[in-house]
Amino acid sequence: MKFKDKHRFVRSNMKRNRTRVWMTILASTIGCAFLIMLASVGFAIHKTAVDDVMSYRLMNEIQIQKENGMITDKEVKKLEKIKDVKAVTRKKHTPANEFTLGDYMISTSVFSAHMPSEIKAGFELDRGRLPKNKNEIVVGYHFSEQFIKEAPESFYEGLSEEESQEKHKELVYKEDLIGKTLTYHLTPADNKDQNAKNLSVDVKVVGIGKKPTKKWAIVTDAYITDDLRKEVVNTLFEKNKNEGSLEEGYDDVKVYTSSAEEVKAVSEVIEKMDLLTYSVASELKELNLYFTLFKAGLIFIGGIAVLIASIGIFNTMTMAVTERSQDIGIMKAIGATPKTIKRIFLLESGYIGLWGVGLGTVLAYMISYGVNFALPIIIEQFLNEKPPEDFILSYIPWSLTVIAVTICMGVTLLSGWRPAAKATTVDVLKALRRDV
Repeated sequence: MKFKDKHRFVRSNMKRNRTRVWMTILASTIGCAFLIMLASVGFAIHKTAVDDVMSYRLMNEIQIQKENGMITDKEVKKLEKIKDVKAVTRKKHTPANEFTLGDYMISTSVFSAHMPSEIKAGFELDRGRLPKNKNEIVVGYHFSEQFIKEAPESFYEGLSEEESQEKHKELVYKEDLIGKTLTYHLTPADNKDQNAKNLSVDVKVVGIGKKPTKKWAIVTDAYITDDLRKEVVNTLFEKNKNEGSLEEGYDDVKVYTSSAEEVKAVSEVIEKMDLLTYSVASELKELNLYFTLFKAGLIFIGGIAVLIASIGIFNTMTMAVTERSQDIGIMKAIGATPKTIKRIFLLESGYIGLWGVGLGTVLAYMISYGVNFALPIIIEQFLNEKPPEDFILSYIPWSLTVIAVTICMGVTLLSGWRPAAKATTVDVLKALRRDV
């Protein structure tokens, strides 16, 4: 018996009991959709958590720390020689952080950085260039937005929060900082130290960093040359006994690999150098384990709905075998083997499952899209709260679709297996005797 003949036979039988078959398909559709939607909530929470971690960190980045002391140039050179290391960035914090230009002032983090390695690691300029001379600096993208005048006492008096934010814009520096000369104020580390000097140094802004990809990220850091940092430290700590500890080693060292796949191997090599490592990969490993268990639990609960739907398939196929015992007897009489009969009934249950899985998947995607679109609007309208950026309640990756389809089709075929096996045991004489 050819496949097209089996298909024609199954199709005609399904049309004969159209209402019962479609009700069974509806149950399968709801079960499949429920499984996908329930699990999609877990996948959405997982995706949100991972995106939150990755939004401010790079997957190929490894933070390096030393248990005692700071990382030295000698150790940095060893790090650079490790296989698959693309760049080793190193920064030294500067204990002076105030810049002024006329009435405008900002206090921010100031570092001296090895700019060639920063560029290799992905640092980019929005405009301008890198420092070439001692008193040239590069500032973060939002430096000018935080470069403001001091507000009078009554400046915000009687204004709402929105009006205050709008009024605040009047205090912000509005000109382009490229080429501007700022005054860099150096404040003694210990004001009681009479030997420490107060000093102001003129610095020229020659570059502005690229805008961060995340809207919430505010970057106002200033990067000065190593020569200028030495001058600052020598000025502030000229008579300080701890001067040497400030000059030796780096406060912030990060290793960047060629790709995320090399992070684990490179981290193992670094740890053998008695250095401590931390990377997103290690954090995500624990995070992924937790969410894998969470998603597995949701899929298990959703699978119960599929099992309930399978009872309908089992009932439908059992009734089909009972009603078609005469047809089965005729097929056996003309030479149909038990294997052929079993395949016919398994094919019918498979068709019911395919329809249920197909419609259930489409329904799940439609509900997922609708929920993600409507829920933020509902929250904003009725709760007067603005949802977090990139908020999603449901996320259906292709892997979830594959898992759901596999479970649903597996349960469907198992539900049809017993009735199909029963069909092969129908006695030919008893089946045909009904015609007498």
